[in-house]
Amino acid sequence: MALRAYKPTSPGRRFATTSDFKDLTAKKPNKALLEPLRKTGGRNNSGTITCWHHGGGNKKNYRVIDWKRNKAEIPAKVETIEYDPNRNVRIALLLYKDGERRYIIAPKDIRVGETLVSGERPDPKPGNCMPLRNVPLGHMVHCVELIPGHGAQIVRAAGCFAQLMAKEGNYAHLQFPSGEMRKVPLTCRATIGQLGNIEAASVWLGKAGRKRWLGIRPTNRGTSMNPVSHPMGGGEGRSGGGRHPCSPWGKLAKGGKTRKKRKTSSKFIIRGRKKGPFQQT
Repeated sequence: MALRAYKPTSPGRRFATTSDFKDLTAKKPNKALLEPLRKTGGRNNSGTITCWHHGGGNKKNYRVIDWKRNKAEIPAKVETIEYDPNRNVRIALLLYKDGERRYIIAPKDIRVGETLVSGERPDPKPGNCMPLRNVPLGHMVHCVELIPGHGAQIVRAAGCFAQLMAKEGNYAHLQFPSGEMRKVPLTCRATIGQLGNIEAASVWLGKAGRKRWLGIRPTNRGTSMNPVSHPMGGGEGRSGGGRHPCSPWGKLAKGGKTRKKRKTSSKFIIRGRKKGPFQQT
């Protein structure tokens, strides 16, 4: 996959880039694996906006992804590599030997026609899924479970990977590109390899309209609001807000610790991604 630049026919096009989509092998998704995706506009069931800056965007269906990979020891052939409008990584359509089809997130350099297996001890090649206890040390993995049987929860975005550094007791030690190191139960499943579409983070939208196509509305600064609308609003003329940057509900937004001590997985973090006073120990 590579990026394609537009001709500078307008200021918005001058620096805009997009994927060349040469890695795709199908234009239409499998209808049996589609579900309707209704828009909420960021509102809850009472009509109150609970997630700001949501609304509009192109219509799209949800592609049902097999996060659990629970068809054990049944070979699957990669039929197609497809575009998914709901995520920045490609998806692969697998045709299992028993005739069932399922979508998975496509690893880097996966090819149509390859055979993938999910089980206890398959070959550690990209796309195969197995428990962390059977993954060789040093291998890169993605789509990692945090609770056995719950399906993949972390390492699911384009270009992401985690490296298996050690196995100690009942836990595997995974290191992420951010520098964070985390303990994950050895019984959790993970898929071998790095995820594809690595250049997704380098795409330059170029104009505000492309942001609206994605369903993201304009974001307004808190300092430009009235004090009734935001804690940093108000003041005579332009002001810096008069306090540390925060959300509309007063939660610190830049550097302040907001993670709850209870009901979190902080106890499984061996080394945090932040340096200095926020370093996790």
